[in-house]
Amino acid sequence: MNALLNPPRLPVFASLAPDMVEPSIDQLLIEHRQAVEQLAAQDQPSWSSFALPLEALDDKLSAAWAPVSHLNAVMNSEAWRQAYNACIPKLSALSTEMGQHEGLFSAWQRLRDSAEYAGLNVAQQQSIENALRDFRLSGIGLPTEQKQAFAQVSERLSTLTSRFADNVLDATQAWSVSLDDASRLAGLPESALGLLQALAQAKGESGYRITLDMPAYLAIMMHGEDRDLREQIYTAYATRASDQGPKTGDFDNAPLITEILALRQRQAELLGFEHYAALSLAPKMADSVEQVINFLMDLAQRARPGAEQDLKALREFAQAELGLADLKPWDVAFVSERLKQQRYALSQEDLKPYFPAPKVISGLFAIAERLFGVQIQSAPELEIYHADVQAYAVLEQGQPRAYFYLDLYAREHKRGGAWMADARVRRRIDDEQLQLPIAFLTCNFNPPLAGKPALLTHDEVTTLFHEFGHGLHHMLTEIEVAAVSGINGVAWDAVELPSQFMENWCWTAEGLALISSHVDSHEPLPSSLLDKLLAARNFQSGLMTLRQIEFSLFDLEIHRQQGVDFSKALAILDAVREVTSVMPPPAWNRFACSFSHIFAGGYAAGYYSYKWAEVLSADAFSAFEQEGIFNASTGQRFRQAILARGGSKPAGELFRDFMGRDPQPDALLRHSGLAA
Repeated sequence: MNALLNPPRLPVFASLAPDMVEPSIDQLLIEHRQAVEQLAAQDQPSWSSFALPLEALDDKLSAAWAPVSHLNAVMNSEAWRQAYNACIPKLSALSTEMGQHEGLFSAWQRLRDSAEYAGLNVAQQQSIENALRDFRLSGIGLPTEQKQAFAQVSERLSTLTSRFADNVLDATQAWSVSLDDASRLAGLPESALGLLQALAQAKGESGYRITLDMPAYLAIMMHGEDRDLREQIYTAYATRASDQGPKTGDFDNAPLITEILALRQRQAELLGFEHYAALSLAPKMADSVEQVINFLMDLAQRARPGAEQDLKALREFAQAELGLADLKPWDVAFVSERLKQQRYALSQEDLKPYFPAPKVISGLFAIAERLFGVQIQSAPELEIYHADVQAYAVLEQGQPRAYFYLDLYAREHKRGGAWMADARVRRRIDDEQLQLPIAFLTCNFNPPLAGKPALLTHDEVTTLFHEFGHGLHHMLTEIEVAAVSGINGVAWDAVELPSQFMENWCWTAEGLALISSHVDSHEPLPSSLLDKLLAARNFQSGLMTLRQIEFSLFDLEIHRQQGVDFSKALAILDAVREVTSVMPPPAWNRFACSFSHIFAGGYAAGYYSYKWAEVLSADAFSAFEQEGIFNASTGQRFRQAILARGGSKPAGELFRDFMGRDPQPDALLRHSGLAA
């Protein structure tokens, strides 16, 4: 049986092949269009005769596409890429077509105006309001010619953003350095040398292989004493997919950026918005672009003195202790790590033996169990797609309520970064059946080596908690309407609330006790190391805060100005850096060319969401600081107010349900050491 045409209850992978993707999607699209025409033609659409069958139709297509999209990201090959890219324009065309379907819009409108509407539950009503809003944002009110223009723009954008991501992956994989011996790798810890040896062996080489995948890149940048090697690798990384650097012009994303920005501006103008940033904010929590820019500028002002102090300390230490009179961007991570060791007698390498992946995972599950009253256990009933992957079930009172895949380690043909994606969404199928949510949780950590468990840095532990927070939002929803279930329908600038909220347990003594023990001796994290870790929490938080604000302002500015091509985008970035950067990078740095979040992900004119949601998450965590880190009733309150409700109510309202007031930035400033 074709698992794409009839997606089973739980995803399958072994029976999927790239050559079946396009014909299957083509057939599903034909069936989809035919069924929509019948549904839209009803005289009096009701929830059960119109909304539910339409949801089932959308869900069938989503369940077919989710494993294809995921395999393209984590098991990328030429065949999977071709299959994926062949379907992207077709799916985009369907999305635009449905968003401009007069019959569907009219049916939703009639359901909204019917007597039945008043008797529907909050989630059902919200999903109808969202549907009508999304029709307006898809150009339903446009004259025919402009509608067609909007459709063409949307389809072209889906192709370009997919190509952008491919170029970043290809550029990352295309560059490497092979070394016969370890003479140029002085300063690297044993674990990092083991990783570089394993990368060489995987290519049938002896010696060491340095790649631009994050674990290898960071090993050199943080620990490599060879300054020329650091510069070489920084240059390759900072010029990926651009017109600069060692692979000049290969996979160049500059022309794509120009075209993407022009098309987004065209989209906005067609819909009557002044610029794309205004269009992007229409469904978000923030009221206006000006409000967001004021928020970011205020934060930048508070963070800048700390950032200047951070840089001064780095420069003084580099000169006095390391003989580096002229601090360069490729020195910063290395000098920071050395300064951290001197100041706190702490390095990520000291901590790694205390964070073996199995202990971190079991501790993470224990924290979720204590806070939210669920149990997490292995799920052999879930078929995995790679030997590295683990599958789990989330249980409540012995019954499964969700599933998830954990894919933690970097490997070839796997996109970089960390993310959560949904494989299935919770929804009510009929009176008897409930579809359970299923999540993909993906990271790119150092893999296990030489038969030992993988050892995580504390940063990686925090990343895992972050993605798991997204997963909890998706999995612990109690909403049974797909459009507002889990992370669906949640304002984009509030969607990071649960993920950033979960990170807080990586910074409490009680949380760390559950997620750490020595890989060999199983001894707990010594209090001396714990104290140093907590003391170092805000090490360079001024620099890191300014960096996030730089990305956010750059993103907003290129999406709210007219006629921005690639060269103008670089000029805008320079102008933003005058406000946010205390140490501007070299002129040939091409960070924008690999900024996948905004050019290939969902964060266009929305990258500020990380900082915006950090205010929410820090403020929400302050309730646990007051009432007890593992206070079960506070955990249940958070679960019921935030996690359970999905997108069924506006994010601000849900936050007020939990905290009893509007969000305040005090907790974030305190946690970041910027309160003064």
